[in-house]
Amino acid sequence: MNRITARRRHPLARYAVLLLALALLGGLYAVAAPTGQSADAAISSGKVDDVAEGKKLFEASCASCHGLNLEGTKTGPTLVGVGGAAVDFQVSSGRMPAANPGAQAPRKPPAPWVNETTIRQLAAYVQSKGGGPAIPTDEQVDPAKGNSAKGGELFRANCIQCHNFVGAGGALTEGKYAPDLNQSTPKQIYEAMITGPQAMPPFNDSTITPEQKRDMIAYIVGVRGQKDPGGFGLGRIGPVTEGLALWVVGISLLVLAAIWITAKRRQKKS
Repeated sequence: MNRITARRRHPLARYAVLLLALALLGGLYAVAAPTGQSADAAISSGKVDDVAEGKKLFEASCASCHGLNLEGTKTGPTLVGVGGAAVDFQVSSGRMPAANPGAQAPRKPPAPWVNETTIRQLAAYVQSKGGGPAIPTDEQVDPAKGNSAKGGELFRANCIQCHNFVGAGGALTEGKYAPDLNQSTPKQIYEAMITGPQAMPPFNDSTITPEQKRDMIAYIVGVRGQKDPGGFGLGRIGPVTEGLALWVVGISLLVLAAIWITAKRRQKKS
């Protein structure tokens, strides 16, 4: 009994107990927790084989720019932690795989191998490497469930500086630009907000809630169906094109009027 009591009073006893408690805690977590990021990605994608198939697609179409382990290269950034939403946005919009590296990847028709299955597989593989924002559900991006009036207020407060009042886009610096949102699907708009592609900042759920994101989607989709009661929309870019159109038309009318007046005077003199 005295020996046990002496050992308890040993200076290293408290550290031994602490290490034992940490070991037990780690063991319990390993048993109860999922088997890893790959399992989490597979569950979110719906198929266990998606991660393995996505890896094959990545090695064939993406690794040359983004590295075999998603670590990035001189021609492509790292994809560790970007999440499946970034993959779905970039690949479904045709921005990736990129044909020519530049200031900004333009929207174009998707690659021939791209479809819902391959996007899901590729997204599951990238999601397994560090997690990140997942692909949103259909309910999250359904404009019918959003409030377009509230969405308009949020859009004007956060987006019109780059995308214009109606999402027509606009020029930025160093060859970059805010793209036209009229071609973007509701899912792509949501994914852009949570991933922040190109020069766009990300808006996490603490900044703009999922419900508010859906409201903004409702506004953007609703604006597309609006008519231009004043005449030609001129791309809805804003006062720059409107002013240019008025200037060109006005100058042309003045030139024509000057030619007509000059011709009349010559006829009178003759």
